[in-house]
Amino acid sequence: MKTTNIFLILALSLAGGVAHARGVYQQPEAFLEETFSGQTPEPQLVWLTGARKSVVKDLLGHDYSSLRVRYWRDPQRTAWILEEIGKEQPITVGLVVNEGRLEQVKVLVFRESRGWEVRHAFFTDQFKDASLDSTRALDRHIDGISGATLSVRALKKLAAMALYLDAETRAENVTSSP
Repeated sequence: MKTTNIFLILALSLAGGVAHARGVYQQPEAFLEETFSGQTPEPQLVWLTGARKSVVKDLLGHDYSSLRVRYWRDPQRTAWILEEIGKEQPITVGLVVNEGRLEQVKVLVFRESRGWEVRHAFFTDQFKDASLDSTRALDRHIDGISGATLSVRALKKLAAMALYLDAETRAENVTSSP
């Protein structure tokens, strides 16, 4: 085989890999339907103001892109659909928190050209049963992926944010209960 043909085949296969990296892996609505077994609760809002805004800024390293965050709650669990910039584009992630611990982390939409490996279970399974420690950091080490450092960092930040907001909203529900 000529060297030119080998380079052409290699270039085409690499281009195909990048095309598969970006994409919608699951629609947010389908994620919620799956999470709540077809009985998706009405969405609720949590406002990022005051001390809450400051804590979220500390967790992310910047202000969140919105002043309010939508979430869904059943008696034990909350589901969050959050976004964080990887390198240049937002990564949309679905997170489920069950009684203060992460039950599921799932990449729903990935828009970057690199770092897409974070969508695979070998990576996201590391978050299962994670919670926040007393410093509001994840209570476990999450192994990185070579070449996906910024995507890994984005998912870790969103995991901490979802756990924090879950605790905040659970506290509000307890104090507002009759």
